[in-house]
Amino acid sequence: MEEKVLGTKKNGMMMLIVSTALYALALLGLIVGIAGSPLVMLGSILYLSLGWILFLGLKVLKPQEALVLTLFGRYVGTLKETGFYWVNPFCTAVNPAAKTKLSQSGDVDGGKKPVFTLKTGTESTEMNLASKKISLKVMTLNNSRQKINDCLGNPIEIGIAVMWRVKDTAKAVFNVDNYKEYLSLQCDVSLRDIVRMYPYDVAPNVDTTGDGVADEGSLRGSSEVVAARIRDEIQAKVAEAGLEILEARITYLAYAPEIAAVMLQRQQASAIVDARKMIVDGAVGMVEMALERLNENQVVELDEERKAAMVSNLLVVLCGNHDAQPVVNSGSLY
Repeated sequence: MEEKVLGTKKNGMMMLIVSTALYALALLGLIVGIAGSPLVMLGSILYLSLGWILFLGLKVLKPQEALVLTLFGRYVGTLKETGFYWVNPFCTAVNPAAKTKLSQSGDVDGGKKPVFTLKTGTESTEMNLASKKISLKVMTLNNSRQKINDCLGNPIEIGIAVMWRVKDTAKAVFNVDNYKEYLSLQCDVSLRDIVRMYPYDVAPNVDTTGDGVADEGSLRGSSEVVAARIRDEIQAKVAEAGLEILEARITYLAYAPEIAAVMLQRQQASAIVDARKMIVDGAVGMVEMALERLNENQVVELDEERKAAMVSNLLVVLCGNHDAQPVVNSGSLY
């Protein structure tokens, strides 16, 4: 189904004036008919009974809105331009997602929904008057957080925000049952497909690109790349629904609660090891520098045993967690 944009003239105001004038003439004819012209009175009554149908063809479109019209089940076309239109009164506007409310911009109404109350005797029924217009604005879908296992089997929680808009109104209305629910479902599926390819953090011997070569891709360190792949995956799935995915962003990323504490200890241990390695590298460099300076200036001559003792003492002082307590030797070094 391809979209067909109607080039209907914006003659809504003219038809409104004409229809109102005809109603006024019908009322005048009714008065005249009562005075002595049965045929005029009959025609006036007939128009007053059916003339309201013309008003059903009046349509108003605001910027970034569209109206998909069908006539007795056949797709007629789509109104997209801003203006005041008059179309065939028997045309019906179609929007299967009109009553669907997701956690996204464009669906937030502050709790104020247009409600029509129908009273029948002692009972009353509330009916939501959802608009059949399709929004062409860019909307942001904030999908709920999901628990997914990464490529190493670690459970993580991740959430994404997807910026999207309706590109082809005919496909959105007729190719899928409800394009909003369809988009939300495809976001969940695409997110799972992509996240399962990456580890949470950089891991050895993991191929995230599919080229057979291990790389350093990860959900935490390659968020831009992951978001781009998620966007492309969603776009491929919703193209048939006439939707365009502009951008996808990761809004939340963390280990699942059941392993968060263990992974935190692992990260702390890794940080401690890295810090110790840096301290040892610095201490060895300082010891080498101290021995070279002593040797150059000939401050003292040390044999190999004394050098080893000095190196040991310096490493203890430089690598220790606490301040060293010096012991002063007042006797001979030998």
